[in-house]
Amino acid sequence: MILDALDRKILEMLMKDARVPYLEIARKCRISGAAIHQRMQKMKESGIFRGTQLALDPQRMGYMTCAFIGVQVNLTSTSTHEEVFRKISQIPEIVECHHISGKYSLLVKVYTRNNEHLKKVIVEQIQSIPEISFTETFISLEEGFARQLPVIP
Repeated sequence: MILDALDRKILEMLMKDARVPYLEIARKCRISGAAIHQRMQKMKESGIFRGTQLALDPQRMGYMTCAFIGVQVNLTSTSTHEEVFRKISQIPEIVECHHISGKYSLLVKVYTRNNEHLKKVIVEQIQSIPEISFTETFISLEEGFARQLPVIP
């Protein structure tokens, strides 16, 4: 799907406030609410956006430590990257997992209550996966910013 100027305007408004009603977007775009709904449906069906989520603040939820962990995977003749990925995905504190190039096979983002909880997740859950040979942990001292990608014209 190729986004036109109106699609980009709709997305930019929703990225600022995902709760803005379609009728308000329609008023600002000077088209009908039905037209906004149809455009949103087409963008959703084409995969432009993945749905909607409620974004929780990890610290306000009690998760005071954020860390990134480089994970080195050594496969056996009977294991696959997908099996390791599935095992990693079972750990609820891991919120992102990326297959990467370089020294590590995976890079995961983890939120834990504190450093002791982080240690427990690393030792008891991540490093207990047989195919994982070693990890390196980078604790985030502060998130400088997080943002959505800009809508490309």
